[in-house]
Amino acid sequence: MIHHVWGLFTHPDQEWQEIRGEEESISHMYLTHVLILAAIPALCAYFGTTQVGWTVGDGAPVKLTEASALQMTIMSYLAMLAGIAVMGAFIHWMARTYDSNPSLTQCVVFAAYTATPLFIGGVAALYPSLWLAMFIGTSAICYTVYLLYAGLPTFMNIPEDEGFMFSSSVLAVGLVVLVAMIACSVILWGFGVGPVYTS
Repeated sequence: MIHHVWGLFTHPDQEWQEIRGEEESISHMYLTHVLILAAIPALCAYFGTTQVGWTVGDGAPVKLTEASALQMTIMSYLAMLAGIAVMGAFIHWMARTYDSNPSLTQCVVFAAYTATPLFIGGVAALYPSLWLAMFIGTSAICYTVYLLYAGLPTFMNIPEDEGFMFSSSVLAVGLVVLVAMIACSVILWGFGVGPVYTS
């Protein structure tokens, strides 16, 4: 739930233990955590691209129309929700290789909490800037990777060395899912579901 967010940033090892000990359904996890946090980057990007815009050189700010930004907001929001489910399913499938037997629900919960820094880092989209996005985005990715490597052995109750290999596999699949989401966006733009700009 949302109250675990602060704990993941202040004392992640203890927080993973608490999260592991809770009984939670996938629907409850989505209602109390994923649906709320995934809205942060989506809504911030909508505001940033329609109200603030971004500048190229000394030119006037370039903005998206509200209709175009709304399309992209909805698609990105749905992609984030699906991405958590896909990662949870992969973790569940991969766990058998490491003599761990978590439920699918536990794996989705782990994927959702691990992605928390990425969701919160979406606040940077309020002010579209390459340098701000790079700084906050890189920080969010680094902390997400830290949560993955530090939390997976604890959450799955497996040795550290196996946890490292498991985490590396999850990270690789996460990158593939990210690239797939970007590719889908490009394909949708090719079908005419692309942005329209204003200045």
